Amino acid sequence: MSAPRGDAVREVTRCRSCRCARLVTILDLGDLPACDDFPPSGSDPAGDGRWPLGLRWCPQCTLVQLSHTSPGPETPLATTSRTAGAHAVHMAAALRDSPETKGGATLREFGSAHGGHWADELERVGFTATEAVADLVVDNHGLIHAEDLDAALAERVEALADDGVLAIEFHHALAQVTGHQVDTIRHGHPVYLSLTAWQHACARHGLVVVDAWPEPVYGGCLVVLARRGDEGTVRAPSVDAVLAQEHAAGLDREEGYRRWGAAVTGVRRTVLDHLAAARAAGRSVLGYGAGSKAVTFLGVTGVDASLLPVVADASPDKQGRRIAGTSIEVVAPQDLLAHDPDEVLLLTWDIAPEVTEQLRAAGLTRADLSVALPEVHLVSVGG
Repeated sequence: MSAPRGDAVREVTRCRSCRCARLVTILDLGDLPACDDFPPSGSDPAGDGRWPLGLRWCPQCTLVQLSHTSPGPETPLATTSRTAGAHAVHMAAALRDSPETKGGATLREFGSAHGGHWADELERVGFTATEAVADLVVDNHGLIHAEDLDAALAERVEALADDGVLAIEFHHALAQVTGHQVDTIRHGHPVYLSLTAWQHACARHGLVVVDAWPEPVYGGCLVVLARRGDEGTVRAPSVDAVLAQEHAAGLDREEGYRRWGAAVTGVRRTVLDHLAAARAAGRSVLGYGAGSKAVTFLGVTGVDASLLPVVADASPDKQGRRIAGTSIEVVAPQDLLAHDPDEVLLLTWDIAPEVTEQLRAAGLTRADLSVALPEVHLVSVGG
């Protein structure tokens, strides 16, 4: 294993939220490349850095988190999808119309490593941006990157006006577990939030969850609104509904999350069997979407260039590189068309409708399009 980027990676023995020292290991994926690592094409995968990747569960506040700190981040190379842009417009309207927020309120947004900011759209619908204390504090997938969740939450609470609202969106652990989303476990995402765990975190800072609702982006997210209050603070019925769903799935218990780990074996087997069968039948299968999910997915499943020779991506900064840990080259979408494959495996499965429309419009009409999660299945049949 090569030297880590940035600060040395270390084992995490206390909860990033409540500081409990009784963390329980629920999944160990071994040493994998960092999700943002795209080495130059032609370089030797044997020299790629690898770091521990596993999950631990906190029995005190139910937070799931990485077992180790992450290597320092690289410069983001991704492009913003049309789906993410449309979601920003949708969320601005939803927050404007929420009974918990105030028209003309001041706004402060904490940056998101995903690049999917909402501030511009929120300003268009009447919010006023400020760097001071604000009526609406927004965190769009920012906190999931915090090595110290409790400290990051404290920073956001400090920015919140006395009667203000903290709005956060995060990849919902319920969707991750039930959807077998093994590729969403990655370096750089230290915490995996459920509403149950988030409610515990808010309570330590004097906040009460007053509304929550699911959003389909990124494979299943949850938007949660919280404000200062106590046990008597009125909250929307949707809060109890989400908590009940999480309880039914076991997300307030250790065994519920062990289903996530068990899914890894099943996903690995089905993906390898599917690609091996295609190769045996003489069918060419290529990939699309060299996102952060792809690095974890290919590392976890063990898919290499013999089964998936290239992956196309729209980001020019990724083209001419390869997926870390493999010899799989990243090419431009037009190169994918030139290969004329029998099937394209969409590794960016969370925006499959958008990618399908783009590939068909570009002329990729003969190939079947498939995704691998929660199991391998076709999303569009070639003509």
